Amino acid sequence: MITYALRLARQLLYPLLIGAAFGAATASSAPLAPDKLTVPTGFRIELLTDAVPNARAMTLGRYADGRGVVYVGSMREGKVYAVEIGGAAPAKVRVIASGLELPLGVAYRNNQLYVSALTRILRFDGIDNSLDKPPAAQTVLDGLPSETHHGGKYIAFGPDGKLYFAVGAPCNVCVPDEAHGNLQRVDADGRNVEVIARGVRNSVGFDWNPRDGTLWFTDNGRDMLGDDVPSDELNRLQRPGASFGFPYCHEGRIADPQFGGQRPCSEFVAPMARLGAHVASLGMRFYGGAMFPADYRGNVFVAEHGSWNRTRKSGYRVVRVVLDAGGNVMRDEPFVSGWLSVDASGREAVHGRPADVLVLPDGSLLISDDLGGAIYRVSR
Repeated sequence: MITYALRLARQLLYPLLIGAAFGAATASSAPLAPDKLTVPTGFRIELLTDAVPNARAMTLGRYADGRGVVYVGSMREGKVYAVEIGGAAPAKVRVIASGLELPLGVAYRNNQLYVSALTRILRFDGIDNSLDKPPAAQTVLDGLPSETHHGGKYIAFGPDGKLYFAVGAPCNVCVPDEAHGNLQRVDADGRNVEVIARGVRNSVGFDWNPRDGTLWFTDNGRDMLGDDVPSDELNRLQRPGASFGFPYCHEGRIADPQFGGQRPCSEFVAPMARLGAHVASLGMRFYGGAMFPADYRGNVFVAEHGSWNRTRKSGYRVVRVVLDAGGNVMRDEPFVSGWLSVDASGREAVHGRPADVLVLPDGSLLISDDLGGAIYRVSR
């Protein structure tokens, strides 16, 4: 009876706790000054703009001669922004869409911008030439799950020209139906929807390894099992249809206390890396640029949004995941930190929440911060 009562209490309280924490975390805040952030020796970081409230996923539009447009989803604002960067002038920010429901994901292809909006994927044609007067949205795909818990859908175009998107599980932990807890792909015109991975709790970032073309993605571990388990995951999809364990197995080795008896961890694909419990690993990108040292090529950058339910906070940084020539993870280490501070008395303070990373053609790295409404640039 005690076990059942505790479980019931957790199930009832969980939506309230995460809602309160998420609401507080997404409130606007002044962005942290770049000189308060720590980067490796030889690197520098600058603030490109602080005029993109709730800046989340990013994608690059037209780019030439060091100048271009970065499109940014703003999930809680219901808007999509265009940020013109490059040259001596400050970044110019425009709202190109508003009134959308959870427009987290943005993806660009052939002067077309694709945007996820909860149940729909939209397309804006000729966008690069229409920033001052954006075109009307065209619906590419409709009828996606409408739950707002883990409802924001990250999207990106793969090397095959198809549009990939994630659909999270509408819960902390549950057995999702066929429509949830997966990764999917679809033709650019909205035809031929296909589920390519299952057992995915909530992926908010993925990219393709340039060495072998495999899809890698972050996945957020479940809550309410304590401070240190389970870890967030960095996963690799080597074959369509693979399953990654949710809700039966977490981080490749921990059986869920409620569902783990139904299927063993040995049935599922284990993660390539365990990134830490509750760090909220979101956007990730492989680094293929030439600006950073040669040993950075083929590495992965991951934005850790930061914990909401841990005794001592974790995350709130960008990490570098180092891979060897065979694509095996060797280690992960901090790359940009400082958004979480601890004073002499042990009091913690949050100054920003990294949400996505984006490698520019010149090899520099952009970082979005949804708490500060900011975009930073790391270069050498």
